[in-house]
Amino acid sequence: MIVGERIAAYLNSLEADNTELLEQIEREARETYVPVIRREMQSFLKTLLAVRQPKSILEVGTAVGFSALFMCEYGHPKAHITTIEKYEKRIPIARENFRRAGREKQITLLEGDAFHHLKALSGPFDFIFMDAAKGQYLYFLPEVLRLLAPGGFLVSDNVLQDGDLVESRFAVERRNRTIHSRMRDYLYELKHNPQLVTSILPLGDGVTFSVKQEREENSAKKEEQL
Repeated sequence: MIVGERIAAYLNSLEADNTELLEQIEREARETYVPVIRREMQSFLKTLLAVRQPKSILEVGTAVGFSALFMCEYGHPKAHITTIEKYEKRIPIARENFRRAGREKQITLLEGDAFHHLKALSGPFDFIFMDAAKGQYLYFLPEVLRLLAPGGFLVSDNVLQDGDLVESRFAVERRNRTIHSRMRDYLYELKHNPQLVTSILPLGDGVTFSVKQEREENSAKKEEQL
């Protein structure tokens, strides 16, 4: 928890419930210790979807399908979501949840290694949501940037590692040091990549919100027109 628990609890108490099915899928996930996006993140995503109204969404990390269904529910009614999941035990649960919601035609689930699928996809996507293995975000980024449309949104979840990211790597458990180092490099790249404008927010377990810049030549043309 990065923000104080009392503040987080109060803010979450203001949120309206999701649909009955989404509430049920979230309960089932938590009962089986499957991580799903936190309430704070749900509120943030809902707002971004309302602002951008993306019709082409890519999600890296399906889990049991909660966030994909959430984006279907609160995004553009004609949006199509492509989502990638590697963990074999979760894939049939996600497919069943998509069936329960009647969203099978709206969601394409790609099974297997995310990097392999990212290289094979052509895009562009208006909105990309990263919620997979945290140590891989940095390696996914070049393909993600290729797939993201100019003006598109990139949202990455769980980037502050419950606050551990601000600690020295030697204060972090040895098994987490690689993720710690890679995530720091990922955040640095998001903040310094000329293609992106990025904000890092202490929301939930930390989230980044990036907007892909238009190409320099397009920006130059606009300046000439002005």
